[in-house]
Amino acid sequence: MDGLLRRTSFLQILVTFFLLLLGLNIIKEVDSLGINYGQVANNLPTPEKVLQLLHALKITKARIYDTNPLVLTAFANSNIELIVTVENQMLATLGDQQQALQWVTTHIRPYFPATNITGIAVGNEIFTDEDTSLMTYLVPAMVNIHSALIKTGLSQYIQVSSPNSLAVLANSYPPSAGSFRTDLNGIMQQFLQFLVTTRAPFWINAYPYFAYKDNPNKISLDYVLFNSNQGMIDPYTRLHYDNMLYAQVDAAIFAIARMGFNGLEVKISETGWPSKGDPNEIGATFQNAAIYNRNILRRQLLNEGTPLRPNVRLDIYVFALFNEDQKPGPTSERNYGLFQPDGTMAYNVGLLSTTSTTTSSTNSEPASASSFLASSAPPMVKQVRYQSLANWMILGYFCWLCKR
Repeated sequence: MDGLLRRTSFLQILVTFFLLLLGLNIIKEVDSLGINYGQVANNLPTPEKVLQLLHALKITKARIYDTNPLVLTAFANSNIELIVTVENQMLATLGDQQQALQWVTTHIRPYFPATNITGIAVGNEIFTDEDTSLMTYLVPAMVNIHSALIKTGLSQYIQVSSPNSLAVLANSYPPSAGSFRTDLNGIMQQFLQFLVTTRAPFWINAYPYFAYKDNPNKISLDYVLFNSNQGMIDPYTRLHYDNMLYAQVDAAIFAIARMGFNGLEVKISETGWPSKGDPNEIGATFQNAAIYNRNILRRQLLNEGTPLRPNVRLDIYVFALFNEDQKPGPTSERNYGLFQPDGTMAYNVGLLSTTSTTTSSTNSEPASASSFLASSAPPMVKQVRYQSLANWMILGYFCWLCKR
């Protein structure tokens, strides 16, 4: 009995100490996790309120799809590492060196270093865009942007790359068979050479949701959601995969190696799961979206790498921060957000609110989590008491210890 009391007392001390750490805000952010801050909507909060939300969530990395001066100004003197984007329609113009220098001088130089711009995404999914002419402009635009960064003294701080759809791969299963489409061989060689020369990462937009939606009878839902499952073993490498996202990343790594560029870093510029969809969009539910993103966050806390590169932390940018009501396409396109525009959670991924957020067993919208904190709290944080996922997962672990 004395031993049990001593053990219980010790665990209580640990829990008390941990709670003290929470109060002192010593628990660090998840360094490898970022968020995509899309703005294709007419009802979003101001960038200043978005910054408050990111701070409350302990998120320190974000990506925007333009160089919106309101965002760049609002994010000044914050701890947010920001990736900005050159819109696809600008690529032809930036093929001219002077135009590229003017672009950097106008859109980047005035805001840096107050705004911590760490990357420039030149276009988005250019290799799979309906306008195939964009491919010819991509590498010249990247070269000119990088040259402009050198001239303005910013190249050592800002990387230049371009996010790619997984559709650039001709094969992705098993991962060791990963290879690029043959029609992209010429331009892909130039693209990869630029990344290696400038030490920039290969960014990929990877969505296991699409694979499941297109073939739900053959693809395990647990496998794509990071739930417990038997996974798959690559027959050539004998590596075990317990989720599709890591398999997709390793397929890209193998494809890059086949082009002669083994060692290039691969990062995920977008991944997510829609919380709502059209009748034919199988799997687009609040439950699945919450599970997928919660499991992504859980894995990020562990600083995991993929089976092929287990010791290299995989950087992931979740898509997206908000639901965006003006995006074209199917219903799912407007429902990838972790949050509604008013700051309430679209679904719970492990963030604590002052009122319960529940989701029924059917595909119905969760109850509102809008409650108000002290009047001194920032406006965006008044609606929901946010706490970092790391804090609450570790606290849960200590509570579990106390029950043993």
